[in-house]
Amino acid sequence: MPVAVVPKNELTEMGWEVHPQGLRELLLRLTREYHVPELHVTENGAAFADVPDPDGRVSDPRRVDYFRRHLQELHAALERGAPVRSYYAWSLLDNWEWAHGFDRRFGLFRVDYDTQARVPKDSAWWYREVATTNEIPDGLPSIDLRRVP
Repeated sequence: MPVAVVPKNELTEMGWEVHPQGLRELLLRLTREYHVPELHVTENGAAFADVPDPDGRVSDPRRVDYFRRHLQELHAALERGAPVRSYYAWSLLDNWEWAHGFDRRFGLFRVDYDTQARVPKDSAWWYREVATTNEIPDGLPSIDLRRVP
């Protein structure tokens, strides 16, 4: 059986395949085969190269798409009976990755390692919308992404 080559746009900066359906499949398998009373997704996220534009905004549409697709699959698992009780995006802040140091960025907030300043990425605003509305928006929220409430 030949091995399928994953398109580059479906790989993270870590070289990991983006396969949101796998989250649904895993949650349903755990539910079906192990009869778990509840499930908690504690680290789900992806490293993508995201840099601030000249105005300081960090647009990270691939991360937003990653979260959107994974949350849609999580919702599908919920509808089929998976007892998912919590979901945590990985990670809140860019941080040290053991095999790559500070080269890979997973955070909803970009950390300037020289100044320690934290800047919310577009994905932070998107995730905030999910958390406050309990809905998965198709695009970025219709709020001023430059304002911190």
